[in-house]
Amino acid sequence: MQLLPNVVNSKLIKVAVKSIFIIALCHQTSNAQNKPNKTPNPSGIEVQVTTEMMGAGVVSSGAVLPPIPPITGNRQNPVASWGKPLPFPIVIADRRNNRLIEIAPNKKIIWEFPSPSIKAYRGNEDVNFSPDGKQLAVSEEDNFDIHIVDYEKKTLAWTYGVPDRRGSGPGLLNYPDDAHILADGKVITADIRNCRILIIDPKDNSIATQWGTTGKCKHNPPYELAHPNGATPMENGDILITEISDAWITRITREGKIVWSVKAPNIKYPSDAFPTVDGKQVIVADFWKPGRVVIFDPLTKKISWEYAVKDGEGVLDHSSIARELPDTGDILIVDDLHDRVIVVDRKTKEIIWQYGEMGKKGYTQGFLNYPDGVDLDVFRDWKSALTK
Repeated sequence: MQLLPNVVNSKLIKVAVKSIFIIALCHQTSNAQNKPNKTPNPSGIEVQVTTEMMGAGVVSSGAVLPPIPPITGNRQNPVASWGKPLPFPIVIADRRNNRLIEIAPNKKIIWEFPSPSIKAYRGNEDVNFSPDGKQLAVSEEDNFDIHIVDYEKKTLAWTYGVPDRRGSGPGLLNYPDDAHILADGKVITADIRNCRILIIDPKDNSIATQWGTTGKCKHNPPYELAHPNGATPMENGDILITEISDAWITRITREGKIVWSVKAPNIKYPSDAFPTVDGKQVIVADFWKPGRVVIFDPLTKKISWEYAVKDGEGVLDHSSIARELPDTGDILIVDDLHDRVIVVDRKTKEIIWQYGEMGKKGYTQGFLNYPDGVDLDVFRDWKSALTK
């Protein structure tokens, strides 16, 4: 997750993201984006790759990885919980280390996917398991592509978009954020700067569904969307769409029917809204400094829980993902610019688990470099496997 407008260069993304008012920026670019190019370049526009976008290059933690246990659980019936403070291992999209890395609740590295090629794969910013746990959907905003990664083989199984080339024509994306593999095998992504949500069929790379009109960036779902950066599938197949402009969260059916559409309360820059474990409320992170996390009821618009620390060790710096944890009810948060992933106790609002050190970048055991996405591995009984 990073700032969206084209007028923001990579240096500003790194330092000025702390002070830029995102709504004003959206208005600055809206005139240009609301006038689609009548003759788009079918091959897209080449993007200049900066040192920051390259990150740390190809890295490896150096950890000796254990054998991968078989899949014995799913989201409805997960494997045995580790309990507090973290009930399941987590896969982290370690963005500027260009890798995926899985961390057990005991903070041991148990799985890692280093970049196969910096040209084809870098800057992974969101990661989500497929419904069967065999694959991972990965989005790469400033590499302008999305991938499917085979978990066991640790290989790229599919790519949509052209690395370092932005566009809106067939096979092209413009700052894709968030990617999920749906129950029917199709892939959904939020194509921010094209102001659209795409559902793509990996079998032939065809667009099965598009919500939003390419280049028309305003809130009028499903016909137009205002810089969407999240498209999260719910248990019944509905999708939660997050729009940056004015913090809109919309629940939509696969057929395109709007169930509800509300503004997230107390949120400046919403990032990838998720349903709570019971599916009745919404949890959303505020990609801001200081950041915050809000859980609210979309029907009443009332906040039921909020985390908003203004200073000290508990403060968030552009938090991109927040998830309510099954089993414990505590809150998992990706604290991007603090280079850490944390668990906050639901009742005390204290940090009870942390991977990564606040403000210290690295790729060896215990360190991250701009983590940006996370998902829970409820599929494999790592707890039993690691005790054998």
